Amino acid sequence: MGDDDVPAEFCEKDQWGGEVMKRLGDGWCAALDRKTLMCTIYARRPGVCRNYPAGEGDCLKIGRAHV
Repeated sequence: MGDDDVPAEFCEKDQWGGEVMKRLGDGWCAALDRKTLMCTIYARRPGVCRNYPAGEGDCLKIGRAHV
């Protein structure tokens, strides 16, 4: 995640030693509020999340399946 300012409790190392967003046992991002499906660290979310086209395509399809 490079220079992103994600709180440490939401990060973990991947199998190659890179820093990634932590995922919980259900596979969802650790920063996701399961009740609202909103990011709890929105202002500090990593660049990959900032660049993802929220509210479009996969985002809507996945969101509808879990509400």
